[in-house]
Amino acid sequence: MGVLLGVSRVIDAINFRVGKVLSWLILAAVVVSAVNAVIRKLFDMSSNTWLELQWVLFGAVFLCVSSWTLLANEHIRIDIVNNALPMRVRNIIDVIGHAFFLLPLTIIMIITSYPFVMKSVLLNEQSMNAGGLPQWPAKMLILIGFVLLFFQAISELIKRIAVMMGVIPDPHERQQHALEAEVEHIVEAIEKR
Repeated sequence: MGVLLGVSRVIDAINFRVGKVLSWLILAAVVVSAVNAVIRKLFDMSSNTWLELQWVLFGAVFLCVSSWTLLANEHIRIDIVNNALPMRVRNIIDVIGHAFFLLPLTIIMIITSYPFVMKSVLLNEQSMNAGGLPQWPAKMLILIGFVLLFFQAISELIKRIAVMMGVIPDPHERQQHALEAEVEHIVEAIEKR
């Protein structure tokens, strides 16, 4: 289990750095969008390059930062229901979810996107819009994003099994206590009304 936890730490470190760096692309997308809108309104000019750049920046964040979201345990779930369950049940749900849903999905997406991406790269696929960007970098983001998510799912599965075996403390325990406190605060506020 020690070797697997070491692998998990390496995966976590890579996805943490990728997430931190690529999250700045949100700011870049906002700036590109704002500049494009101002130029369009003031000078009655538009550029497909700027519009497509917005999409690529958003796609990079959405696809490649999803593994960081999983690492931070910030993915979508019904927290009120999840927090009402015993910890053991939550751990079992996470293991089943990662092993039988997330990992197979990422494998399918990697296998099916690889030929799609490679064809685009080999053709040096360009946008059909005048002045648009090359299409293959945007398509490459699909493959990269699901590869990162695949490895993070493996890391989360390793950590969850280690937590269930009592080898390591739950890395998200403090976060769960904060969520429970927030839920209690909301319930108290509702009851006071």
